[in-house]
Amino acid sequence: MEIPNDRWSSFFGKNMDVILAFAVVGIISIILLPVPPGLLDFLLVVNISLSVTVLLLTLFTRDVLEFSAFPTLLLLLTLYRLGLNLSSTKLILGQGNAGQVINAFAGFVTGDSYIVGAVVFVIIIIIQLIVITSGATRVAEVGARFTLDAMPGKQMAIDADLNAGMIQEEEARQRRLNLQREADFYGAMDGSSKFVKGDAIAGIIITLINFVGGIAIFAGQKGLGIGEAIDQFGKLTIGDGLVSQVPAVLVSVAAGILVTRSASRDGFGKDLGNQLFAKPKVMMVSSVVLFMFGLVPAFPTFPFLIMSFLSAIVGWQLRDNERKIQAVVTERESAMTHSERQPDHQVIAKQKDVLAIEIGYGLLTLVDSGADSGDLLERILMVRKQCASEMGFVVAPIRIRDNLSLQPNAYDILLRGNPIAHGEIYANKLMVMDPGNGTFLVEGIETIEPTFGIKALWIESAEKSNAEMHGYTVVDATTVMVTHLKETIMMHADELIGRQEVQKLLEDVKEQYSVVIDELIPGIMSLGEVQKILQNLVREGVAINDLGTILETLADYGTMSKDIEVLTEYVRHTLSRSIVSRWLSSDGKLHVITLSGRLEDLIYAHIQKSLQGSFPALDPEMASQLIADIQVQAEIGTLTTDQVVVLAAPRIRAALKNLISGSLPKLAVLSLGEIHHRVDLISVGMVDIHDN
Repeated sequence: MEIPNDRWSSFFGKNMDVILAFAVVGIISIILLPVPPGLLDFLLVVNISLSVTVLLLTLFTRDVLEFSAFPTLLLLLTLYRLGLNLSSTKLILGQGNAGQVINAFAGFVTGDSYIVGAVVFVIIIIIQLIVITSGATRVAEVGARFTLDAMPGKQMAIDADLNAGMIQEEEARQRRLNLQREADFYGAMDGSSKFVKGDAIAGIIITLINFVGGIAIFAGQKGLGIGEAIDQFGKLTIGDGLVSQVPAVLVSVAAGILVTRSASRDGFGKDLGNQLFAKPKVMMVSSVVLFMFGLVPAFPTFPFLIMSFLSAIVGWQLRDNERKIQAVVTERESAMTHSERQPDHQVIAKQKDVLAIEIGYGLLTLVDSGADSGDLLERILMVRKQCASEMGFVVAPIRIRDNLSLQPNAYDILLRGNPIAHGEIYANKLMVMDPGNGTFLVEGIETIEPTFGIKALWIESAEKSNAEMHGYTVVDATTVMVTHLKETIMMHADELIGRQEVQKLLEDVKEQYSVVIDELIPGIMSLGEVQKILQNLVREGVAINDLGTILETLADYGTMSKDIEVLTEYVRHTLSRSIVSRWLSSDGKLHVITLSGRLEDLIYAHIQKSLQGSFPALDPEMASQLIADIQVQAEIGTLTTDQVVVLAAPRIRAALKNLISGSLPKLAVLSLGEIHHRVDLISVGMVDIHDN
């Protein structure tokens, strides 16, 4: 079947693995099977064509990763050349003739003397073996070692750009992959360059075998004269060697060019042109020097004068271009200066970062990778990973910038440009916290730990061992900041989930849950409604990493109700095991504060809906008393256990949580419908209505 011309590239791209498999089998075949002279001529021409193509391709390659298949290709080309050598050896020793290509090389290079051809052949071998191959091998070896040594620093640079918001997750992932591919490339080139060296040695041996064996066979067995045999096989073996080694030299040069290249926007030719002719003064001085050489009596005058004249023309042209470019730059700068004095009606709006940290100038060492304490960027990346694991969605990149209006040791955590948390730390000091009564037996600067609000001290690093001997908890400044950051993120997690984040979550699980997603959105619910339910879950610390179950539940109940709060409760019931397991105490039991029946009835009777959800419209004094009673019972419960929750009827759970969230944001409210029958409940107190 004939394939249209515009589909050739697609055809080869899809079937290259099959074509390559047949090619490798073909190489093995020419090693084992006899090859006619006509076919050998064609295969030799293919070898020369491939070598020229590879050399030219390396000249136009901008980065080594654009030709990352080169090490494997080098091995295949070497094997192909050796196969052709063996085939030509069979013809030379068997028939005394190896085809037109080898005869043409022998006649063109050697002329009337095979000794000249032998000298040329030896020189080519020396150039390839000692100069090109040896240098390329050394460059590949050093490149592999330096690339591996530089990988940690490059990885840190990628993470720093990601944390600073300069790149996205996908670009960071691609950069890491390219970094790994670059290391693999230089490692492979370090080994594959040995193939070329072995090929050169094998070429010498095969040439000697052809020369000696051909003379012995045809002079001893077929009655050819010694002189005639030497003349014939001298030319044939030299021609055969040249046909093999010329492509080998081309591929060796290609390998040397590729491993000595550095990444650039343009190919080698443009780089060379831009850099070699970048300085007009160099060309003018070169012209003068060449002219002086031409005046020396022993030197040929005419060639030096020609090169001097050409250098002067190039230098003058480059100088003229440089003046024109400088004039354009000056004109643009003048235009920009003028535009700065004029009203700008094309101001581009800059969107605020989702999350950002502003630091005073005294904390700049925390983000300096060269400083001992400059690991803030890496720690922030770990915080994002932890939050993604615990909450089920990826937190947006966090930009860090300095703010001279802040105190030197202060920092602000901003959500969409608005400060939501503030702290003060000392980059060169350690924070000491007392897990007991808050008294300190060491000297330091008194402060308040920003995350949990407990008393603390800032001490010098030399006092660390003394503080640890007293049983105090000692942490560095970076730990204080990232702990505060993580807690702030967890507290405002619901504000970090927008429609864009929800769409990204759905795309990530699309392949696994394509049926339920197609059924749910937009047929049953909109993307915004799903977003609000996910926000409700995250707001109360419920992880959304089981997105498949959440979507299944919404698909089941989304046709029954459009109330976001009701649908959220349905999802909570489905996720009850994971919700309850988080609040189990160390003894494996759930310690709860309950409400009396009449209090639950009172709350239910006063529930009112609003844009922020349902709230019990109680008398302010009664509402305050209810919150105070719950707080007292929670404090009593924490004296005997490490986890306490409020247990309420499903009909009032959401309203009660909304009521106490302002005063008791970290106190969880669970419903009876979320408690599995195998969970052991321990009541630590009950709240009732106060009778007047």
